[in-house]
Amino acid sequence: MPLNIPNVLTWLRIIMIPLFVGIFYLPEHWLSWPARNVTATTLFTLAAVTDWLDGYLARTLNQTSAFGAFLDPVADKLMVAAALVVLVDLGRTDAVYAFIIIGREITISALREWMAKIGKSRNVAVSFLGKVKTVAQMVAIPMLLYQNSLGPLDMEFIGSILMLIAAVLTIVSMIYYLKVALPHLVD
Repeated sequence: MPLNIPNVLTWLRIIMIPLFVGIFYLPEHWLSWPARNVTATTLFTLAAVTDWLDGYLARTLNQTSAFGAFLDPVADKLMVAAALVVLVDLGRTDAVYAFIIIGREITISALREWMAKIGKSRNVAVSFLGKVKTVAQMVAIPMLLYQNSLGPLDMEFIGSILMLIAAVLTIVSMIYYLKVALPHLVD
């Protein structure tokens, strides 16, 4: 495993997961609910920024590696799955949305792994639809973590709408990937 700045940022993102989750399970007298919401939102947003930053630095500094290419999406999926489980536990999003998003991530990861083994990984590369889905969920999650209104914006309401959109796009993008891979599944 090459130890470079992008990989260190990815490892930091993984280390932040138990910190982010643990915030909501601290004793009540340690941290108020509004403070928990702000702290968790900040950690999740920081993780999302480091996700972008590690990719940017890997390309800019020419520090890409096979290990980094493997670990980065794993870190992303772990962070999103942890956030969705916490949001379901707190009653801030529907378990069906979490199941759809997490189930799709596992399915598409397995599909990509299999397609790579048969030399067809380009067929299931990230699509524009997948990127839009990711943006919707990565904006929805901090809004639902924050939960409170921000000026005139009802973050929980907007986050809920975006989570619904993310869930729908998740299904549509999964169908797209499966449709692209289907001819190679029957070979």
